[in-house]
Amino acid sequence: MRRRPGPLAALPLALCALLLFTGCVPGADSGPGPDSGPGSGAGSGAGRSDGARWQPRPGTDWQWQLSGRLDTSVDVPVYDIDGFDHSGDTVARLHRDGRKVICYLSTGAWEDFRPDAGDFPDEVIGRGNGWKGERWLDIRRTDVLEPIMAERFDMCRDKGFDAVEPDNMDGYRNRTGFPLTAADQLRYNRLIARLAHERGLAVGLKNDLDQIPQLVGDYDFAVNEQCAQYGECEELTPFVEAGKAVFHAEYELPTDRFCADSRRLGLSSLLKKYELGVWRRAC
Repeated sequence: MRRRPGPLAALPLALCALLLFTGCVPGADSGPGPDSGPGSGAGSGAGRSDGARWQPRPGTDWQWQLSGRLDTSVDVPVYDIDGFDHSGDTVARLHRDGRKVICYLSTGAWEDFRPDAGDFPDEVIGRGNGWKGERWLDIRRTDVLEPIMAERFDMCRDKGFDAVEPDNMDGYRNRTGFPLTAADQLRYNRLIARLAHERGLAVGLKNDLDQIPQLVGDYDFAVNEQCAQYGECEELTPFVEAGKAVFHAEYELPTDRFCADSRRLGLSSLLKKYELGVWRRAC
């Protein structure tokens, strides 16, 4: 985790539009899921009996909105929205507009504003991660965290989401209050991927660039923040080479500083503001 939605602003700059479509491969498909907007989706997400898991391809355009009133009119094939904040009806409306929908969840940090916050015992809650109401989790305690995360993934499945974006997946590189190792992180991140796949959901690796070589086979796509600003985008090429999308956002660079490289590398890149509202500039 480097960035999470917060009350800051980025630079609104020129638009360069590129729309590509998504594909499906063996492994979750779509189903149902409150908000406003013209988009609609069909189906019930609880079943997914066909055994096919969604696989977004490199270059697939997307919208990432985690705050504000959801605008379903953005003409892109993929939406990434908060799993707790939106119902199955919203996911269903997006599906009826032909969208795939990703369920944003935090799997590596405790959030005091979530309805299941009381399910986390004090001993697994560590230092703050820099965002109000959030603290790192002791990911070594899979005996505690696995059933909680399984319930969250059940929620995503039952609302009809196609995939999960698990956030805060690089605690071992941060001051969490726990002596986390790279091996601890690999074990936990593979657990998260397994929980998603058992429910027919695709899953994206969020940041955690150093462990991409070990995890690219476990994950169906990647989600990255600010690889251009930090000169790290080349590290995401294993996903593109494997035919898997890299959904990428910058906050502080103008589009003319990263879009050309993004196109060259096959990334699905956006300029967003830190609060991750509806505003976007696509490459």
